[in-house]
Amino acid sequence: MKNSYVEFIESIHEFDFKELLKSYTKVFVFADKNTCQYCYPFIKNILPLHFLEIIEPGEEQKTLQTCVQLWQSMTNEALDRKAIVINLGGGVLGDMGGFCAATYKRGIDFIQIPTTLLSQVDASVGGKLGIDFDGFKNHIGVFQEPQKVIIYPGFLQTLPKRELRSGYAEVIKHALIKEKFHWNKINIITLENLYNFQFDVTDIIKHSIQIKSDVVEADPTEKGLRKILNFGHTLGHAIESFYLPMADKKLLHGEAIAIGMITESYLSFVQKLISESELNAISSYILSIYGKINISEAEIEQIIPLTLHDKKNSHGAVNFSLIQNIGNCVFDIKLSTIDMFDALKYYQKL
Repeated sequence: MKNSYVEFIESIHEFDFKELLKSYTKVFVFADKNTCQYCYPFIKNILPLHFLEIIEPGEEQKTLQTCVQLWQSMTNEALDRKAIVINLGGGVLGDMGGFCAATYKRGIDFIQIPTTLLSQVDASVGGKLGIDFDGFKNHIGVFQEPQKVIIYPGFLQTLPKRELRSGYAEVIKHALIKEKFHWNKINIITLENLYNFQFDVTDIIKHSIQIKSDVVEADPTEKGLRKILNFGHTLGHAIESFYLPMADKKLLHGEAIAIGMITESYLSFVQKLISESELNAISSYILSIYGKINISEAEIEQIIPLTLHDKKNSHGAVNFSLIQNIGNCVFDIKLSTIDMFDALKYYQKL
């Protein structure tokens, strides 16, 4: 694996944290209430002396206000520039904890210990850090690689089924944008297989990380090729942001990206980049895993303007990354609001 900082471990109890952290003046562990309960006990007694900061779980916490809380705690603990932050959690916590570390005293080291499938296959690798702002996903952030990413697949056994399913969306995305062989390998995995871990978890995680590593190495700061990793995310992020304040319809990240992949596959079909049979295969498989939510026409009209803040946009145009045959992806495809409306209507009619 090209990312030398990524390390897979079969037994977290045997990992030598004290050796890894011996050169740091202080160790600051950042967790949410879920990872504190289910994952922190695995590492508590094998870490050197450390401070633990705990927040509430959820995307709603990924704000500047929470960062202020973290920076204040880091300041209260007198962390200097030779201190290190360990982020124990999913994508939200890793993004935000990494962002706080990367900006505290102009940057201190941090380690990611991803505990969800989403963060193990995607969010913890690549150095993208940030928070949501004014209702927009990852609106404020930086690029900064961690010192190390420690991946322990055993943590996935602690996940609720819905969280496990959410993370699987990024596995699907990696196959669709980069490797048809892997798509053919995973599209026989059923929801029951997923929930019962009747698949090679480690192989899937390593495959996704390899795909992301190859892309990130070629384009670290998303000037071009790295944009393909956002397939499904232009409409997906808009959908996620729109429903975030609604307790009865709030979606997890992967659930929104699943809708984004269906709608953006439709846009790929309209652009003559994939065949109708490929569109049908993608839509059918994603629906078999995620089901379908009802998006009203009034909601569609409110979701589409949110795409105007997508980070891939330029010169006032909404830029999409679309698949060109399964296993390939192109980027900077400019599409109109009418195109997006049609794509959401396609999903609505499935």
